[in-house]
Amino acid sequence: MHRPNFCSDCGTKIIRLHWHPWTSRRFCDVCALRLRRERLTLPLVTALMVFSLGLVGGRAMRPAPPPLIIQRGTNSPPVDPGTSRQISKTGAGTESQPSTVSDAVYMCGARTKKGTPCSRRMHEPVRCWQHKGMKAMLPPEKLIVKE
Repeated sequence: MHRPNFCSDCGTKIIRLHWHPWTSRRFCDVCALRLRRERLTLPLVTALMVFSLGLVGGRAMRPAPPPLIIQRGTNSPPVDPGTSRQISKTGAGTESQPSTVSDAVYMCGARTKKGTPCSRRMHEPVRCWQHKGMKAMLPPEKLIVKE
């Protein structure tokens, strides 16, 4: 391994007890500090340009998102996109009324750590996500929520 005796820039004698891969082999300690910015500028600029080219190229290669498709039931009336009003057959807008749901609402009813029945509301007579697989404390007719 070549170990120079003199600095390539100022010509002073280089005296090092230990030569490491991260120490400059051509320059003395003073010149190495002064020339560090020049030595690191080109690799940093090159890495930044490669990164930005990869970023721009990746964005350009990304496929376009699929169009937004809104699905609604066949029996639901059309809704004006600018407002939340339903469009009637005559064309006049009417305020949308919340439909009365005749579906029964149930409680989970499983035993909690406290010892009381769970009061989470479900659309079916099943247990909630936390009490899945457990038995209900109450009989099924008492699990129906009356509103």
